[in-house]
Amino acid sequence: MLRIRTPRPVLAAVALSVSLTACSAQAASGPAKDAPSSKAPPAKVTVVDPAAGRPVTVTASGGTISAVKVADADGGSLTGRTGAGGARWVSDRKAAPGSSYTVEVTSRTADGRETTTESTFTTPEADKVNKVTLAPGKNTTVGIAHPLSIVFDLPVTRKADVERQLKVTTSNATEGSWGWVRDHSGRDRADWRPKEYWKPGTKVTLEADLDGTDSGGGWFVRDYRTGFTVGAAQIVRVDLDAHRLTVRRDGRTVRTIPVSGGTPGGDKRSWRGTAVLMAKEGTINMNSETVGLGDAYDKDVDYSMRLTWSGMYAHAAPWNAKYFGNANMSSGCIGMSDENAASFYASVNVGDPFEITGRDTKGTVAEGNGYGAWNLSWERWKAKSALA
Repeated sequence: MLRIRTPRPVLAAVALSVSLTACSAQAASGPAKDAPSSKAPPAKVTVVDPAAGRPVTVTASGGTISAVKVADADGGSLTGRTGAGGARWVSDRKAAPGSSYTVEVTSRTADGRETTTESTFTTPEADKVNKVTLAPGKNTTVGIAHPLSIVFDLPVTRKADVERQLKVTTSNATEGSWGWVRDHSGRDRADWRPKEYWKPGTKVTLEADLDGTDSGGGWFVRDYRTGFTVGAAQIVRVDLDAHRLTVRRDGRTVRTIPVSGGTPGGDKRSWRGTAVLMAKEGTINMNSETVGLGDAYDKDVDYSMRLTWSGMYAHAAPWNAKYFGNANMSSGCIGMSDENAASFYASVNVGDPFEITGRDTKGTVAEGNGYGAWNLSWERWKAKSALA
């Protein structure tokens, strides 16, 4: 068996052609050069352009490919498929940047003889590496409105290539779609939301086979896996005109709380539409200067429940007690008494939808300002997929 190793490429992977020389039996009556060969020469095996972001391709002429093994330096492997009548093999996954691979090819001639060759190649390091932030967290339980959300560190200009590598599986064949939005931070984001709110008990998994994928703004150099479970069917309805918050669980009203929303007629108004509870942040400092409201307030606030990235919360607001149930006089948040806030905070789940209505608001929660995808029709949301 002849083993040939290629030199490590510096700037790009190069094609490697491995040709095996035939060995013919010698006749007893004369030298080998005078004896006709009774065996076909070994197949010519070529590893084609093993570059980052491309599948590993192997071809054979004068024979067929019996088996191919492609292993990386970490013990992983690239599986693949043989086609063209056994003359071509292509890996299912792409070669990743900054990785070394060993390619072992077994080929067979027409008369059944097998020969194994081995070669190595190394792809150049990525000039930029893209990473992701996934939500919700792995192995968590969330409310019925929480999307599967991926925020990318670097720009994604090849959205279709990235989306093809994202596989969502649910325990009950939930219908859903990816949609690309601009996160409030300015970064690219892909959310997968179901057509309707999740069914309680649904188990969701994501397989993001991104290793070796070029996002256009940077390479991915690893895969990602996550999963979560959907909890109780709980919906929070906020009527800003009636100054009332209602909790419905499994289709029944279980709680009504008097509240005060954002002050009408200016920048202190609340948002309307469906917002999703993003986080239960407890006691936090709220400073009006961080949301463009000057020096209106700077105080520690208890039982803070984030609804948007732009700063709309539900929280305790004892300083506004005389307005609960009577008037909207907050700086955009949904305030309630300490007692109601404490029990409400304990009962809601990250991922619960807040369906907010009211005549005088700043507008509808945008897709990237928290999880505002529910404010788009199903058809409009599907159209935001890069594969639509």
